[in-house]
Amino acid sequence: MSGAPLSVDEQTRILTAGCVDVISEADLRERLASAVSEKRPLRIKLGVDPTASDIHLGFAVVLAKLRQFQDLGHVAVLIIGDFTAMVGDPTGRSATRPRLSRAEVDGHAATYIDQVGAILNLDPGRIEVRRNSEWLEALGMEDILRLTGSTTVARMLERNDFATRYAQGVGISLTELLYPLLQGWDSVQVRADVELGGTDQLFNNLVGRQLQQQDGQPPQIVLTTPLLEGLDGVQKMSKSLGNFIGVSEPAAEMFGKVMSIPDKVVPRWLELTTRWHPDEVEEAVADFSVGDGPTRNGLKRRLARRIVDLYHDPGAGSLAESEFNRVFKQDAPPSDTPIVRLGAKEFPMPLWRLVVRCDLAPSNKQARRLVRQGAVKLDGAPRADEETPVSAADVDGRRLQAGKRRWAAIEVAES
Repeated sequence: MSGAPLSVDEQTRILTAGCVDVISEADLRERLASAVSEKRPLRIKLGVDPTASDIHLGFAVVLAKLRQFQDLGHVAVLIIGDFTAMVGDPTGRSATRPRLSRAEVDGHAATYIDQVGAILNLDPGRIEVRRNSEWLEALGMEDILRLTGSTTVARMLERNDFATRYAQGVGISLTELLYPLLQGWDSVQVRADVELGGTDQLFNNLVGRQLQQQDGQPPQIVLTTPLLEGLDGVQKMSKSLGNFIGVSEPAAEMFGKVMSIPDKVVPRWLELTTRWHPDEVEEAVADFSVGDGPTRNGLKRRLARRIVDLYHDPGAGSLAESEFNRVFKQDAPPSDTPIVRLGAKEFPMPLWRLVVRCDLAPSNKQARRLVRQGAVKLDGAPRADEETPVSAADVDGRRLQAGKRRWAAIEVAES
């Protein structure tokens, strides 16, 4: 490890801050001390199944914990679960997950490295990126029987999601029962010192410890991070729920979304999304907890600026804040309002249809609802009649707004 390392106590404080499970802190301290004395960086494993194309701030929580280990001189071992993604992680599922094809998995995986580069140090020697198909595809029947013989069905049914489904008579495939073993075998193959994961991964990570012990390796330390609440402040951040912020979203969109989160989750976001030192987090959370309205608004803006700066260039947060003020305080359209070009032959069309054509609502149903709520405006004037047709002359050269953050500048061509 390069430079003068921090004390084991300080490393432990930083690495366990914000964690839910640490199994165990004593083992972590011992492993960190050995790393210093032996001048051997620890191998910190994080597995990710590429089941979607975008990485959001919820997943960035555990990635940021991995970056903390890197910053302290340790090596990140990022497992791209191209094999396990085709099996499907049953964690949190109330039914069997549909299997993905190889083409789908490869397509998602291709975007991951670029996105994690906004968080992790990708310098040679600081990270290993492995695909678990390297060793899982090579398993023969004898290997699989040996792996399945390392545990029992009763042990697998200790998982909350499996136990719930079993009690409710909901089917559990044998493939799903294999998943924790496959993830645990990854730990054996890369000789992980520490495995990170969300709290929903605790069972799988503990299986890794078990398999390492049976293979004669020191069992990995397990650290789990909380699941970040999404924009609604209630359910965990999820792309399927639409309550997420993608790490590659435009700065202005990112800033506006952060400003929309309920005050009750701001302390959690300060702790889990800023990557600040624990002392700075504690101070900000305390100030927010006792602050009045202006103080809380100021801290939420500071949070939004910080998140934008992390995933864009330094200073991007201040620029995004200026744009936010222009749009929301001065009721002006964004400076980068997208231009939507439509053909004159498409008109007349009902207003709700125009909202969809301008990509300002994801569905006809939501577009109709926005119109009825008075959230759709043409050049700032509300239009509440969803069915009255609008002509090309009504909208050409005008700005259409749906909600607070979605705008389009409309141009109508004759052809």
